[in-house]
Amino acid sequence: MTKVIGIDTGGTLTKIAHLDAQGELQYVSFPSNDLQAVREWILAQGDLDEIGVTGGRTEQLREALQDVKTIHYIVEFEATLKGVRYLLKQQGHQIDECIITNIGTGTSVHYMNGNHDVRVGGTGIGGGTLIGLSTLMTGITDFEEIRTLANVGKREHIDLLVEDIYQGMDTPIDGKLTASNFGKVGITEQGNQPVEDVLATIQGLVGEVITTFSIQYADEKKTEHIVYIGSTLSDNAHLERVIANYTRTKKHSPVFVGDHGFAGAVGALLNIVEHAIT
Repeated sequence: MTKVIGIDTGGTLTKIAHLDAQGELQYVSFPSNDLQAVREWILAQGDLDEIGVTGGRTEQLREALQDVKTIHYIVEFEATLKGVRYLLKQQGHQIDECIITNIGTGTSVHYMNGNHDVRVGGTGIGGGTLIGLSTLMTGITDFEEIRTLANVGKREHIDLLVEDIYQGMDTPIDGKLTASNFGKVGITEQGNQPVEDVLATIQGLVGEVITTFSIQYADEKKTEHIVYIGSTLSDNAHLERVIANYTRTKKHSPVFVGDHGFAGAVGALLNIVEHAIT
């Protein structure tokens, strides 16, 4: 079997997709500020036939691997969409038209229709925002700790809901919707909040901003499905719930592709040997 790997060099993580001896996809990731670890992992794989690379740190990786193997570059958006199409099919989703929201360090939004796609927009709000705000407000910098604590946190003492404004009155929209992220702290006498509640509220802010963007583009393109991918969603049940609930509230269908953050790496791999994993 051809021995190849696909690499996505993101702003925060460098993701690798490769084939095991049975031809099944396997994944591994490293911090993008430690490309030496990526190099050592690649060297440990023995002789490789091809290396496909995408992402913003491609040139840095090329320098780190210049004596290892020539790498083949594919534009990031093309790699990601190629990987998403493949993963959707493998996971049984029959979706030809959708919005694809890629939540990495920031967030990029694409519209896909069959084999055609176009980037329709994006926002600087993403996983980098989540970690940055969490660090500033709680001192916690580890993403795994952030998502673990956020999963058990509660937002009702920090976020201002629509029903909080209309106290006892009928609300013109769903009363459980957020009227103002962190808004309750500014208008009530709130003491120090539990750290897990603060982290859950930060994730709520990030998730709702990203979802709002996605819904606007879905409405513009008149498409039902919004496919959410990206490493920020990996093992992040709380963020998935925030996004899924808000997407459904706005009458769209959320789809979460497994192996969230590896679509770009899979696309880089497919760019070399699509026939090897069909």
